[in-house]
Amino acid sequence: MRKNPWGLVFLAVLAVNLVSIAAGNDNLQFISKCLLMPPLMLYAWTGFGKTRQLLPLLILALVFSWGGDIILLFQADKEIFFMLGLGSFLLAHIFYIILFHKIRVAENIPSKALFLLIVVLYYGGLMVFLNPWLGPMKIPVSVYGIVISFMFMLSMHLLYMGNKKAGLWIMAGALLFVLSDSTLAVNRFYKPFEQAGLVIMLTYGLAQFAIVYGVIQYVQSLKSNDPAQ
Repeated sequence: MRKNPWGLVFLAVLAVNLVSIAAGNDNLQFISKCLLMPPLMLYAWTGFGKTRQLLPLLILALVFSWGGDIILLFQADKEIFFMLGLGSFLLAHIFYIILFHKIRVAENIPSKALFLLIVVLYYGGLMVFLNPWLGPMKIPVSVYGIVISFMFMLSMHLLYMGNKKAGLWIMAGALLFVLSDSTLAVNRFYKPFEQAGLVIMLTYGLAQFAIVYGVIQYVQSLKSNDPAQ
């Protein structure tokens, strides 16, 4: 496997973003957040090598995540930017859902009712908790919650695929994504808390990295098992 430095570049940009949040440096935070996703896209592109199977779905998920990152930088100016950012991330999760579904089908993993129960209980509990404070955002947040919960449910199925390590990384990334968005929702709609920005960006950045790393590991294992490669 050839060296792929873009993962380290991504982690370095994430570290800069976290430091800028802790230091209250708005300009550096703005710049570093805008630069966060491109290295991860290059990490995915390089990690896939000549194989392009599943890559378009992964890149599209990252592109819409990038769009969400940038749009949400302006959410303090107008409420519409929060809605647009939410929509961009919604599309990112839809592409992750399609990606995870394709892997599940390729690996012949049957549906697990337990995983559905887990996400229903978590989603239901969170929505009951947040409901009194959502106001006009109740429907958009509910829809977004359903989509990301479905994404997480599919990721748990990937624990049963042949490459257990890859499945664990993908599931861990999806879990971190859920934790990041849940923290954002509690901080925005219920009660802001100190260091929320750090928690949200740390879990979000690690979530994206873990998913991409896991998918790369999965694709590379397919290549190593293919005698034609």
